[in-house]
Amino acid sequence: MKRTIIGGVLVLTGAMISLAIFIAAASYVPSIDTWQGSKLWFAIFGVNDFGKEVVVDSLFLGFPFIMGIILFILGLIVLAIEYFRKED
Repeated sequence: MKRTIIGGVLVLTGAMISLAIFIAAASYVPSIDTWQGSKLWFAIFGVNDFGKEVVVDSLFLGFPFIMGIILFILGLIVLAIEYFRKED
């Protein structure tokens, strides 16, 4: 039971982090003037143009976004293990 709660908390935490970043990026996308690739992914991850004095319009939230995805996947793994575990 304790592992199920831990897995559920990990899934909810990862989902909230990732969805909050998606919402922030989606609301920021209309103000981006120049980008490379998809506007949404550019708003989240950005690009590092070293050597250029260009202001980059990005949120640079790639690390927290990836951590949210990792937490979500870890929570799903914990829940799957608990679901298929045989009771003694």
